[in-house]
Amino acid sequence: MSATLRLSRRRFLQVLAGAAGALVVGVRFAEAQDTGTPVELLGDVYSQIGPFVRIEPDGRVIIGARTPDMGQGTRTALPRIIAEELDADWAQVTVLGLPLGVEDDGGKPRFIYGDQSAGGSTSVPQAWQDLRQAGAAARWLLVQAAARRWNVPAERLRTEAGAVIAPDGRRAGYGDLAADAARIDLPKQPLPLKNPAQYRLVGKPAGNVDAHGIVTGTLQFAIDHGFAEALVAVIARCPYLDGSLAEVDDSEALKVPGVVKVLPLPGPDPALPIGEQPLAPGVAVLAEDTWAALQGRDRLKLAWKPGKWADESTAALERQALDKLAGAPTMRARDDGDFDKFFKLGRKLQADYYVPYAAHATMEPMNCLARVEEDRAVVVAPTQTPDRAFEVVRRITGLSPAQIDIRFPRIGGGFGRRLEDDYVAEAVLLAKSVGKPVKVMWTREDDMTHDVYRPCGVHRMSAATDRRRRIIAWRHQLASASKRNGAGGADQQWKSEIHPDDLPAGLVANLRYDWYALDSGVKRGNWRAPAHVSNAFAVQSFIDEIAAALKVDPLKFRLDLLGAPRRLPYRSHGGPVLDTGRLANVLKLAAERIGWGQRRTNGHGLGIACHFTFGGYAAHAFEVSVEGERLLIHRAVCAVDVGRAINPLGVEAQMMGGTIDGLSTALNLAITVKDGQVQQKNFPDYPLARMAAMPRAVEVQIVESDADPAGAGEIGIPSVAPALANAVYAATTVRVRRLPLLPELLRLL
Repeated sequence: MSATLRLSRRRFLQVLAGAAGALVVGVRFAEAQDTGTPVELLGDVYSQIGPFVRIEPDGRVIIGARTPDMGQGTRTALPRIIAEELDADWAQVTVLGLPLGVEDDGGKPRFIYGDQSAGGSTSVPQAWQDLRQAGAAARWLLVQAAARRWNVPAERLRTEAGAVIAPDGRRAGYGDLAADAARIDLPKQPLPLKNPAQYRLVGKPAGNVDAHGIVTGTLQFAIDHGFAEALVAVIARCPYLDGSLAEVDDSEALKVPGVVKVLPLPGPDPALPIGEQPLAPGVAVLAEDTWAALQGRDRLKLAWKPGKWADESTAALERQALDKLAGAPTMRARDDGDFDKFFKLGRKLQADYYVPYAAHATMEPMNCLARVEEDRAVVVAPTQTPDRAFEVVRRITGLSPAQIDIRFPRIGGGFGRRLEDDYVAEAVLLAKSVGKPVKVMWTREDDMTHDVYRPCGVHRMSAATDRRRRIIAWRHQLASASKRNGAGGADQQWKSEIHPDDLPAGLVANLRYDWYALDSGVKRGNWRAPAHVSNAFAVQSFIDEIAAALKVDPLKFRLDLLGAPRRLPYRSHGGPVLDTGRLANVLKLAAERIGWGQRRTNGHGLGIACHFTFGGYAAHAFEVSVEGERLLIHRAVCAVDVGRAINPLGVEAQMMGGTIDGLSTALNLAITVKDGQVQQKNFPDYPLARMAAMPRAVEVQIVESDADPAGAGEIGIPSVAPALANAVYAATTVRVRRLPLLPELLRLL
């Protein structure tokens, strides 16, 4: 039997009697209240379960993780939220990933498990209330079952580590109570949640549930999956920005043993989002194995025709940016007070900062396995957006929602690249054409030259200060190519480039944010902490420059600018408020940890920076020195406030990873364009930092907080580059305003 409980955001809990006496509690949309969990998901087949708790008669607890995990730790954090409210014994918990939960609602899709995408550090914040209710509901049912069995009032019972305990010491394990609990209806009102003072799991360090499988090589990523008789496809894609295929001779390719077919792939349709179709026209070689497909591709004789961006180059793009910055903005994002008046009255400072295009360079290249039949499609892909992948399949195949199965194993790195599903479209198009399963494989060269890159930009920063060394006027002008790739018009494109409530908005009375649209054929997209990572470099570097010009300590200058703690309105993602007190706190913690104020006489320099990103607050501090052509990072400190940390060990790992990623990118990485082609082909051209260039450790300090949790996947990267550049200035008096930092530093020294 079943019972339902309506929750916020039109969701409810569904309780079902499972096979062999298992108790199942799931989170579903309210519209799906008449839908039962499939029978095959209730027995001992664990491959596909909904986002529910299942308690087996032997006490084992199986918890489904609904969002993709690409290293950000959601497969550990989300089930721990449920397990906490359930009072489960974590040693008895098994975590299993979910497929996309979708069903047919009169020909329209109904996503029955809630939001299953992973991006913008949203997985934990969006799940916090729902999953607590799921755990609380299961615990309530178990307590009710014990109360009826013992004839004891439920309010006199307590739970602990997978058992219900009576006042006289009697204990009943969850497995023993599961069958009885499944026959009890839930109340109609939301259930009370645990007092945080009672938490035994949330806020306590936990190892990654996938760690053993990753280390031993037994955990399968999407690239490890296959279907019987699947063909492997590799694709020769047009190297020119928006170019086209002029000629193809596949005669030699078809002579390669194992090559089955050669098929053209269409280029992008301007009417469709770039993430729902191939990024470039191409020619696919389908073969019995990867080696044959690669050999066949090498033997293709292709002629490509350059497109409208044949003359695009990195140098020309920068010239275009400087020309546009001298004119009227495409969009004025914010205009407080009277900037023009007060800029004239004060001491003026101005500087330009350059941020290049950047690739994602995920460890697992793009890939997708697809089977398309007359009445069913199955896709296995490392996607951050399984719901978008579903829409891609539905559009290409015309199948109904119930006929589409999207599976997303653990992902070998995402960083925003896998918010786009162009590689899914390639696999589905090919599988539909050949009538057999197809596995599309990208090489590193494919991945590097056909990415959706972090937008480049030139940031022109202007400020005026008064005699009391306060900023009285501030202007941030950004010339960039929007990650929206021209979609939505200028009134929408600027929103991915400038966040109008980012600091120092709200702190400086006369402030102006302007955006200038650059024309570029490079495909752009989300790159870890979109916009924040670029804007923070310009803003936090410029604040340091102002402090140096005024001969004020950079830490004191920042704290004075933040002023007394206050909650400022914040309309962009991560709001609705920005707490300056929390930002000042992480700034102080990072400074204290690095030993700010202690004079260095050994050629070392300290740099610091902070930023608010997607609801979290972070600050970085570095100690560096320069020896010849070597930049040595002696210490790296990160202080972070993400509200209540579900798994502090996971947050610490994310801050370490974000810091290392930020350092590697800031030091050496740039995607450049010449004659309408991306120049970087592989890691020799795009040199990720080696261990010797990194600090021996990243010292992470996590603020203990009872605020609702924010995500941690992107918080730890925006303040890295400016803190590093500021440390370099402190050590050398050389101000680096252009990324990547290391080649620019060596040029200026």
